[in-house]
Amino acid sequence: MLLCREQRRVHKLLSMISNFNNCIAFSSIPRQTPVQRSDLSRVSFTFRSFQIESCLRKDKSELQQHSSHLPTRFFVNPVSRASRNQAQEALFDYLHYTRSFTFTDAEHISKNSPCFMSTLLSKIDDNHKDVSRGLTKFLRYNPINEFEPFFESLGLCPYEFETFLPQKLMFLSDDCIMFENFHALCNYGIPRGKIGRMYKEAREIFRYESGLLAMKLRDYENLGLSKATVIKLVTSCPLLLVGGIDAEFASVVDKLKGLQVGCDWLGRYLSDRKTYSWRRILETIEFLDKVGCKDENLSSLLKTYPALVIEGSGKKFYVLFGRLFKVGLQVNEIYMLFIDNPEMLSDKCVKNIQKTLDFLIAIRMETQFITKILLSHMELIGSCSLPAPRTACLSLNVRQDELCQLLKKEPLRLFSFVSTTKKRKSKPLSEDSRKYLEKTAFLLRLGYVENSDEMVKALKQFRGRGDQLQERFDCLVKAGLNHNVVTEIIRHAPMILNLSKDVIEKKIHSLTVLLGYPIESLVRFPAYLCYDMQRIHHRFSMYLWLRERDAAKPMLSPSTILTCGDARFVKYFVNVHPEGPAIWESINQSST
Repeated sequence: MLLCREQRRVHKLLSMISNFNNCIAFSSIPRQTPVQRSDLSRVSFTFRSFQIESCLRKDKSELQQHSSHLPTRFFVNPVSRASRNQAQEALFDYLHYTRSFTFTDAEHISKNSPCFMSTLLSKIDDNHKDVSRGLTKFLRYNPINEFEPFFESLGLCPYEFETFLPQKLMFLSDDCIMFENFHALCNYGIPRGKIGRMYKEAREIFRYESGLLAMKLRDYENLGLSKATVIKLVTSCPLLLVGGIDAEFASVVDKLKGLQVGCDWLGRYLSDRKTYSWRRILETIEFLDKVGCKDENLSSLLKTYPALVIEGSGKKFYVLFGRLFKVGLQVNEIYMLFIDNPEMLSDKCVKNIQKTLDFLIAIRMETQFITKILLSHMELIGSCSLPAPRTACLSLNVRQDELCQLLKKEPLRLFSFVSTTKKRKSKPLSEDSRKYLEKTAFLLRLGYVENSDEMVKALKQFRGRGDQLQERFDCLVKAGLNHNVVTEIIRHAPMILNLSKDVIEKKIHSLTVLLGYPIESLVRFPAYLCYDMQRIHHRFSMYLWLRERDAAKPMLSPSTILTCGDARFVKYFVNVHPEGPAIWESINQSST
């Protein structure tokens, strides 16, 4: 009777576990009763055997203690790289062969949806040795909500796209309008990983009728912008594609057309990680024009210090102008300062000027003396970082009011004090210190913030002297890439600058001459330069052979050709043609 009572208690507990697991089931994948029941039966059998054996020798309190420690999840092991790769292949095969996605779409989704992949792996048995086979079997009977891995592959996090998931749709083919507009952006050249932000900020553009989105992109080209500039524009400001052409943006383009810098000046300095106010940018350019900065001077100013207008949409310029005007400088005097000292608009100089103004105001100097010092010594002010007033008083052994009187008579006295303190702190530089400073100077030219975590990390990643890094950087610029584009590439793949100049030139030659791809392909796939030259040569040769026989798409992305594993490459690029294996073997033998 004791055994019967314990068995009934076990059955009741198992029923509770079953109900709990039903509650935590994966919401986006429909569950099949037979599959779940078989999984539960295995766990039930193991648990029942353990409990029945335990109840023969343990009392009621011990049994309850064991019950409280039962696991609430069956799959808690971390996903290994091998399992993840097998799962990606299984998802690719499902999307490509079962759901008829294109090769590129299926590959991108399967490789760029890690959160969805982890959840999918939790639905198969942990002890299943062949993950690919187990997942293929699962997908055969459990169709997935395709919108989840799709949105994740576009660069959105699960919590971001949760509100975007359609209520009554599971397949992307059911929303053909959205999918068609997505392909229109891809075909134009917009990176897939940046389309997620566009969907998040301007969902309207994904409901356009067929051909309308492509026409809007061409309309911006018709303003005189290059394709690369349009791509940067719409990824950083997707609302430009909503409605007609933005009037304020068109006015900015017209202003730039009248200057020597040209309208593509925007494309060289825009970042898709930031947003811009075209109204404020237009006002900044018009204001500079009103204060007397005309044509050549304005063009020179924008070329030298583009951040004046671009960064913060001109906010930095207005803040500096406002402070100078507030201390008593006239508009024409401020303009002359900008013309004579254009370097005062750099980040470092703006900070030093702000410190100087704070210093002079803190010691209660009258505005007429402040304006006199600013007009006479702006170059020195921009290059020196002043100490706090208290520090200056202690060093000169004077009171604050005495310091004010002293600076009225001899303003250079303070700057000489700053230079002497720097000399005291300076030490002879070792060879390692000199290399460190060269690399630091190089990174500062690329736009890294001094002493930031990003710069510390970059200093560890880059190998070589500062002049060597600059030589490799210039090699990419000479190949036809814009200076700012190269900067972005280096930020995404810093290991590129660890390659020698000769190796970089050979890999660029293979991409542009052998394959005939534009140099801009590196923007989408900068890691191309990091692949082994032998791998590049072998795979490009095989792909060229297939392309000549119309057995492969004419302009496949270099990432599609290089990133897949050997077995996958043989499956999709060698075995697709009867003569493929023989040609692949001859290519490998020719290099040995």
